[in-house]
Amino acid sequence: MIDLRSDTVTQPSLAMRQAIFDAPVGDDVYGDDPTVNAFEAKVAQIFGKEAGLFSPTGSLANQLAIRTLVKPGEELLTESFSHIVRAELGAAAAFSGITTRTWEDPNGILRADLPLKLATPNAGPYLVSTTAIAVENTHNFGGGSVQPLSEIAKLYEGAQALGLTLHLDGARIWNAHIATGVALKEYGKFFDTISVCFSKGLGAPVGSMVLSTQERITSARQWRKRYGAGMRQIGLLAAAADFALENNLSLLAQDHARATAIATAAHQVAPTVVDPKNVPTNIVVFDLQDLTCSAAELNSQLREAGIAGSALGPKFLRLVTHLGISDEDVSRVNTILPELLQRALKSK
Repeated sequence: MIDLRSDTVTQPSLAMRQAIFDAPVGDDVYGDDPTVNAFEAKVAQIFGKEAGLFSPTGSLANQLAIRTLVKPGEELLTESFSHIVRAELGAAAAFSGITTRTWEDPNGILRADLPLKLATPNAGPYLVSTTAIAVENTHNFGGGSVQPLSEIAKLYEGAQALGLTLHLDGARIWNAHIATGVALKEYGKFFDTISVCFSKGLGAPVGSMVLSTQERITSARQWRKRYGAGMRQIGLLAAAADFALENNLSLLAQDHARATAIATAAHQVAPTVVDPKNVPTNIVVFDLQDLTCSAAELNSQLREAGIAGSALGPKFLRLVTHLGISDEDVSRVNTILPELLQRALKSK
C-alpha cells in the first residue's frame, strides 16, 4: 500500500531506533532527563525563544500555548479551516474556556487585514474581548500553503498596536522553511508562542514542542501535568525527534517535488481538480466539484489500486507525501490517479 493519508504514517529508521536506544534518560517530571532538557533548549534556540516544552502531540502543544495567552471567557481569532478550530475537537473551549471567532482565507493564505479588522480587544463588560490570534504555517487544509512573511509581519505590527498576542501553529513550519528559505528564527520573532511537530514530515514516531518565554513555559509545564501528560523517561522520544531534526529536515524538498509531480499529473487530466501552482509543499488537495464521484468513492477506488488517501469532505480529497514514499511510488500514483480522474470526468 502506498500510504498517502498523512505524513504521520512514517516508520522510524534503524538509525533513529539506535538513537532511541542510546539516549541517556531520567525522570522528566522531576526535570532529570538530560536528553529532553538539551533538546528543548536546542529547539528554543533555533526559533529565538527562551524555552521549550516537549509534548506528545501537536494538539496538546497548541492547547498549552494558547492557554498561556488567553484567559477563560476571552477570545482567540484563527482562520476558519485551521487545525485549532477544525481538528482539535473543541479543546480550547473544553479545556480552557476559550471562545473562538474565525475569518476565511482562500487556500488558508493569511491576509492580515481580516483578523485585525475582526479583533475587538478590551471590548468592555458586555462583549467578548479578543486576546490572541493564531496562524497556521503551513496550512494543512489549505493544501500545505505557506504564509507570506510580509503578511505575518503586517499582522505582528497590527497586533502590537492592539495589544494582542500571536500564536504560531507551526506543526509543519519545517516545510515552510524548506520551501521559502526563510530562517526559522525569522518566523519565530513574530510570535509569542509557537508549536512545532516532529512526527509529521520529519518522521519521528512521537512528539511536538511548545516554545515561548521561560515564564509561559513554566506555566505550560504545570498544565501539561494537569492534563495528564507529565512523562517520565521522555528522552527516548526526544532522541528520536532530535535525530529527525538533524537528519530529515533536508529531505522535505523531495516531499515537495513529489507532491508537485502528483498535482501536475492530475492537472493534465482534470485541470479544475488541482493546480500545481497551489502545491508549494507536501500536501495535495483535490477539489472534486466537477467530478461525478465523491471523495470517498475516489479514495475507495485508489485503495483498491493500492493507494491510500484521505477523504476529508464530500468533495475534498487529500494526499500527503513523506519520507516513506519513493519516486517509484509517485510514478505508480501518476499512472493510476489520472486514469480514475479521467473516468470520472467522462461519466459526467
